[in-house]
Amino acid sequence: MIVFLHGVPETAVIWRKVRDTIGRESVALELPGFGCPRAPGFAATKEAYLGWLLDRFAEIDEPVDVVGHDWGAALTYGLALRHGGAVRSWAADVANLMHPDYEWHAFAKVWQTPGEGEAFVESQNAQSVEERAGGFEAIFGLDHDDAVEMAAGSDADMGSCILDLYRSATPNPYAHWGPLAPTAAPGMVLHPTADPFGDAVMAEEVAGLVGARFEPLEGAGHFWPYSAPDLGARALESFWATLD
Repeated sequence: MIVFLHGVPETAVIWRKVRDTIGRESVALELPGFGCPRAPGFAATKEAYLGWLLDRFAEIDEPVDVVGHDWGAALTYGLALRHGGAVRSWAADVANLMHPDYEWHAFAKVWQTPGEGEAFVESQNAQSVEERAGGFEAIFGLDHDDAVEMAAGSDADMGSCILDLYRSATPNPYAHWGPLAPTAAPGMVLHPTADPFGDAVMAEEVAGLVGARFEPLEGAGHFWPYSAPDLGARALESFWATLD
């Protein structure tokens, strides 16, 4: 079973085009608070999400090939490094965030700052869906319909989860989930070459340290599941063919 994990500020719907393209049985999980309610008492830390994922994977009665994007990628690395037996294979982007020298991007630093993060979330939630979508179009070049679809998923639950999640990963994920070593399950690092949050040198170094295949997605941006689903699907199909 192929399991897709979305990132921030997204919901599982971001995988719609890739899932339609690959033609394999798959599921896109909704992380708690992202397109679904945040359960009372759910901590929304990286460890809480990792535990939640392990529980979901245990319910799947067949080997899991996990694919992660953005924070879904970070969780995929956590799974592969710390719970390698939970998956048959893994694929994920933004591998640079697992590098020991990784420094969080500007948005993350705002979210990690008490007061500033809350003000950012409040400001975003005060905007209309069209206004939020306009930001995704202007900053990341998303098509209007995709931007609207992504913006529609934002709400107070998502905002609170984003703050708790990022604040659980300082100074960077490596500090919590390192050191890096070859993973028990075969893996592939996807590197969208036009991703402003990516770093090719760091990502390729991480791929080498964990024993993973390194696959550039030429010209693709950060939200490649929306903007370059065919490119991503081809890379995934090529990787999975080595496992069949």
